[in-house]
Amino acid sequence: MIAATLAFYLFAALAVIGALNVIFQKNPVHSVLWLIFTFFNGAGLFVLLGAEFVAMILVVVYVGAVAVLFLFVVMMLDINITVVREGFLKYLPAGLLVGGLLLAELVTVFVAWQVSDSAEAMRAAPTPDPAVITNTEAIGQILYTDYLYVFQASGLILLVAMIGSIVLTHRSRAGVRKQVIADQNARRPEDTLEIVKVESGKGL
Repeated sequence: MIAATLAFYLFAALAVIGALNVIFQKNPVHSVLWLIFTFFNGAGLFVLLGAEFVAMILVVVYVGAVAVLFLFVVMMLDINITVVREGFLKYLPAGLLVGGLLLAELVTVFVAWQVSDSAEAMRAAPTPDPAVITNTEAIGQILYTDYLYVFQASGLILLVAMIGSIVLTHRSRAGVRKQVIADQNARRPEDTLEIVKVESGKGL
């Protein structure tokens, strides 16, 4: 029990340190690396909670896909840090305003925090026995029964976001030659290939 408590505080402290470094690092590549570090410590916390499936998803999806994608994008963009810093003071008032609003919202949430009447009942709800049902099966049963509509709504929202991002980033560029499959299939060798018989001694 003491080892689990120490492990919890260790993972939690490292996760907070990693999250702070994600924000305060000046180099975006370093921020992404600290983000990966934070994800790993978050996965450790989920393992301590007995949610091995969520921990695995956090590592596989967020570290193996999302964070690595961030890293590739940041390195491919080749961001000039000097140019980015030039606009720091220009956008500082707007950033402080947005940050102040977010801080006010957080303070309001914590001040108005109230324990729900159903919290005790939910806490006392029987949890599935790991020897009878696995962690993944328990999540699947809850996800596809009690929260099926919420799960489907989340999928629709992600689909709309994906279509919106494609529409916003799609640009029609003049002079770009697009592939026309029908025209390619309609081509015949005699239309594009000419066989020339070169006599001996009259070639190039």
